[in-house]
Amino acid sequence: MIGTYAAVLVVCVASLAIGQAAAALCGVRRWSWLSPAVGLALLCAVCWGTVRLPGHGTVSATVVVLLGAASIAYLWRRVDGAGEALRIGAPVAILALAATSLPFIAESHFGILGTSFNPDMSQHLLAADRLAHGQGSQLLHQGYPLGPHAIAVALNKGLGIGLVQGFTGLTIATATLASLTSLTAFRDQPALLRTPAALLIGLTYLVASYFAQGSFKETMQALFVLAFVLSLREASQNPTWQALPLRFAPAALLAAGSIYTYSFPGLIWLIPAAAIWALTEIVVNRFGSSAGGAGEGGPRTEAQPPPAGPPSPATGPAALRACLWVSLLFLVLIAPEIGRMIDFHSFETFDPHGPGLGNLFGQISPFEALGIWPSGDFRLTPGAGAVPALGYYLGAAYASILLLYGAFLCVRRRETAILAGLAAAVLAYAAARVGGTPYTAAKALEIGAPLAALVIVLPLLRRPVGWLYLLAAGGCSLLALANAPVGPASYTPALTQLRADVGEGPTLVLASRQLLADEHGSPYIAWELRGGRVCIETSAEANGQPPSGIRFVVTEGGPARSPFRGFRVDRVAPPYVLWRRIGSVHGKSPCPLIAVRQARQGQN
Repeated sequence: MIGTYAAVLVVCVASLAIGQAAAALCGVRRWSWLSPAVGLALLCAVCWGTVRLPGHGTVSATVVVLLGAASIAYLWRRVDGAGEALRIGAPVAILALAATSLPFIAESHFGILGTSFNPDMSQHLLAADRLAHGQGSQLLHQGYPLGPHAIAVALNKGLGIGLVQGFTGLTIATATLASLTSLTAFRDQPALLRTPAALLIGLTYLVASYFAQGSFKETMQALFVLAFVLSLREASQNPTWQALPLRFAPAALLAAGSIYTYSFPGLIWLIPAAAIWALTEIVVNRFGSSAGGAGEGGPRTEAQPPPAGPPSPATGPAALRACLWVSLLFLVLIAPEIGRMIDFHSFETFDPHGPGLGNLFGQISPFEALGIWPSGDFRLTPGAGAVPALGYYLGAAYASILLLYGAFLCVRRRETAILAGLAAAVLAYAAARVGGTPYTAAKALEIGAPLAALVIVLPLLRRPVGWLYLLAAGGCSLLALANAPVGPASYTPALTQLRADVGEGPTLVLASRQLLADEHGSPYIAWELRGGRVCIETSAEANGQPPSGIRFVVTEGGPARSPFRGFRVDRVAPPYVLWRRIGSVHGKSPCPLIAVRQARQGQN
């Protein structure tokens, strides 16, 4: 627990300080709630840029500490509204932390999130372990984006935080920072409305569901997309930003963080959002608008007439020069990653016949992105859980009506950036649904879900229909979090390393009752030894006699005594011992074949 929350604290403080310092260098003199996302984006870039230097993460930790200290020193007495920001942000951060702690409270222990939902964290832990020891890995050689992994390695080398706790802390911190970033859209709202609205946008149902299965990359990408859209909104609607030559620089920094987290697919949301927004602003500015700007992001009812004002700061020569400068900044930041981005294009996710369903049971409903889906497992079809199917349909219908009404009000309020972001998310989902797999389509829905919730909540926050939506969608998010499985509390690559020795097996793994019964260890072990026939039991279940046809046995602890007669030590890979049967194997093994895709889909 201490390691996990220490990681949360370090990531949050570093992101807030570094992100606000970056905004201040761009000319922003008042506290901006974009700083949490901008800071996290910079952490990904900085840690990945330094993690492979001598020390394998020690340099990364040192650089982050120095940057954080320098940022705080630079910001001292240079930023207005810091005290007010603390008053506004503290309850949001505390409640987000409480919500994201639900999985560990429900399971009564800390560990790997989502083990029985999605075992992919195993390969992320392996890649981070190899980075921490200066070794290569399959993900590294394939060009897989490893910015988040570098943060976990920096936490490990700098503070001695375990990799499991580092990744878990990073995932919690991302959810907390997403809720804080959402305050950008609600800064003029009263606290009783602002706090739950920010929490819901940061932890809308699908984001909470991906958090529950430990998918830190998708939750980080959802944060970057949301913050990118809000940064465009600030550049065009916030008077303190409009005259800044570098007002688009935060968007460039967020795009760079997206690259180091999600590689080039991250731009699938960002480039269309920016293009649609810019074109809309040009059209509105040229032909006039009956809605006008919202100034400062403040509330406006649909009955208010538009104020007269100057042309939009998103158009004109000054805006073009600003875009050129930040495009150059973006290219400089991602230049070291371009070669790896090219390598990543052949990754299995982009193969229509690659991951297929992944850990899903089929296509998930696009209505889940609207936030009202009363199921602890987002993969289930309506009616498959405790709530009748009618409950899903009523919730989806209500949210759909509010989305259309909210979009109409956003048009009247001239919320061009938010509408452009939603349009880009719809296009990304349509492309994934038509040309991708259910696995990629579900990710597209999750990444766009905060924008759909924002279109509903922002214009309707002061209305009873908006409050009812907050209650219903918030309850669904909490249900997803409370249902999250939490796996083993520690990680070692030793079990993965035994795959080459056991081959197709058949192999019996003897594990502790706590690991199997309390920590969802069976799917974790099956994934680690995927590719062969594997049986998983406790020592008590084995009862001194292995199943027929077993060639190998894996145990924990020292090799002082064989678990069964007729076996000898074949290899010691602490904390595991591999035993091989002496002589030939008789009988047919009952152990199931744990194929790679079968293991990925889970053993639940």
